[in-house]
Amino acid sequence: MTQWLSVDALQWPAMVATLVAAWLVASKHQHRRRWGFWMFVVSNALWIAWGCHTEAYALIALQVGLFVMNLRGIERNPPTPSPEPAS
Repeated sequence: MTQWLSVDALQWPAMVATLVAAWLVASKHQHRRRWGFWMFVVSNALWIAWGCHTEAYALIALQVGLFVMNLRGIERNPPTPSPEPAS
């Protein structure tokens, strides 16, 4: 029973991480968007762990696909231009 409760409870931090990630990715600031993509990667890992325990194979496949897209988002998120030095 204790093991079921601990693994079943994993869906709640996964849900919170997904919501926080979506909030951050929608930011106009590059730094926050980058954190959002990393938060999505964390949520993917949490959902995969939960899906493995519950044998939710479609969820696992979805999270693997989203993980790859989030890595692409991290890579393609343009760097913040450095400020011009004062002359």
